[in-house]
Amino acid sequence: MRLRLRNTGDVVDEYRFEPVGDLAPWTTVEPQSLRLYPGTTGSVDLVFAPPRTPDATAGPNAYAVRISPTEHPEATTVPEGNLTITPFTEVRAELVPPTVKGRFRGRPKLAVDNLGNTKVTASLSGSDNGDQLSYDIHPSNVQIEPGRAVFVKATLKPRQIIWFGSKEERPYALAVKRSGVTPLDVDGTYVQRSFLPGWLATSLGILLALAITFVTLWIAYKRPVASAATPLEEAAISTLEPSPSAPASAPPAPASSEPVAPPQATVEPETDSGDGGGDGGSGGGGSEETEQKPKQRTAATAVQQLAANDPDGKHICYRAFVAGKGWTEPECDGDMAGTVGENRPLTALNVAVSGVSGTAGAAFVHNPESTNGQGHYVEPWASAPDGSNNYFGDSKKDAPNLLGFTINVDSGRGAVCQTVRQHDRGWQNMACDKPNEGEGFIFGGTLDNGVWLEAVKFTV
Repeated sequence: MRLRLRNTGDVVDEYRFEPVGDLAPWTTVEPQSLRLYPGTTGSVDLVFAPPRTPDATAGPNAYAVRISPTEHPEATTVPEGNLTITPFTEVRAELVPPTVKGRFRGRPKLAVDNLGNTKVTASLSGSDNGDQLSYDIHPSNVQIEPGRAVFVKATLKPRQIIWFGSKEERPYALAVKRSGVTPLDVDGTYVQRSFLPGWLATSLGILLALAITFVTLWIAYKRPVASAATPLEEAAISTLEPSPSAPASAPPAPASSEPVAPPQATVEPETDSGDGGGDGGSGGGGSEETEQKPKQRTAATAVQQLAANDPDGKHICYRAFVAGKGWTEPECDGDMAGTVGENRPLTALNVAVSGVSGTAGAAFVHNPESTNGQGHYVEPWASAPDGSNNYFGDSKKDAPNLLGFTINVDSGRGAVCQTVRQHDRGWQNMACDKPNEGEGFIFGGTLDNGVWLEAVKFTV
C-alpha cells in the first residue's frame, strides 16, 4: 500500500512513520522517515506480511500508521485502512495412542487440530481391511475454531472373539472428512488379545485328558470286583448247612422306651448394643459399635484404576467441590465435573494423572479486597506425581469462589487441555498448553472477580 504525504507548513519538516494496531507486528514502512520542503509531496510504501497461522484472522482487518512531524509534534496524524486476509485451511490429526490393546474393545482418542484461520466442520468415520472391527465414534461431527483442537473418543470392537491362541494385530484408519476436500486418514493398530492365554488352554487340555484317563481306569477296576463277589457269595450260601446242635442265638435286647435327653448346648445371651433398654442384670452393659464412614473415592483412586487397565496410556481424572453440595464423583478424560444450571460455584478441584509424570498448578479465586475488579492467585502452587491427588482451591466452609486455574503436565510426556463452564457465559472453547512453543502452562477461566466456574473438563 502506498501512502502519500504533503507538507502544507512553511518550514522544512521530517516525518516519522510508525505502524500501530493489531497488524503492527506484520507491517513495515519503507522508508521509515521522510523529509519534505514546504508545499512538496512524498510517499512511502506499507508492506504487510501476515503469517500463515490462526492469528491472521480471515477477512477485513484494520490497520493504522502514526505520522509524527519533528518540527510540529502536536500535528501528529493517524491515517487508517483495511487489509483483507484471505482464508486458508490446514487440519492435522493424531491418534492417541496409535496402538491400543484389548480382548473385547479398544478406546483410542483422535486429536484434530485446526491450524487454519477459518472454522472447520468435519465428520469422522472408521474403516479397516476385511470389516473386522466396528466403530463407535463420539462425537461423529465436529466444528473447530481457528487455532483450537478437539478430542474425539472412539471405541473399537472386534466382530469375532479370539477364545484361544496368540494375539492378532488389526490395522484400521479413522478418517476426517470435509466437504470438497480429500479425507484425512489417520492409521492405527488394534491388538486383539485372546480370551484365554495359550498356556491356560494347554493346561486345561492336559487336565481334561488326565480326568478322562482317571475315570476310565476307575470304571475298569470297579467292574471285575463287583462281578467276582457275586458267585463267591452264592457259593458260600449254598455249601454251608445249619448245624443241628447249634443253639439258637439270643434275641437282641429290646430298646429302652425311655427317651434319651439330647446333650445340652450352653448358649451365652447376646448383648443388645442398640438404644433399647436391656435387662439391668449383672455385667457392665453392652459395648457401643462405632460407625465408620465409607472411604471417599478421589481422583487418584479413579486414575489408578484406569492406569491398571491401560498401563501405557495417558489419563487424567478429576472431581469438583460444588458449593452447598460437596465433592462430585471423579470423572475422567473429557467428562464433566460440576453442575449446570444450578447456580452453584466451584471452590476447589482435585486432579490426578497417569502416564504424564505428574501435574502442577494453582487456583485463581475471588478477591473481596480487589481494587481492579480481578481475583488473585492462591499461593503456593500445588504439584503431585502420577497416581497422586493434587488439589487447587479450598473446600472449607465460606471458601472463595473459583474463578480460574493454571495447570500443566510434564512437557516431555504430553500436553493438558481444558474447557470450563463460566457462570452466565456457558462453555468456553477448549485450550491446550504448548510445551514446544514455550507455553508450559494453560490457564482456564477468567480474571473477572464476578464470574465464577460451574463445571470443568480435562484431557491429556
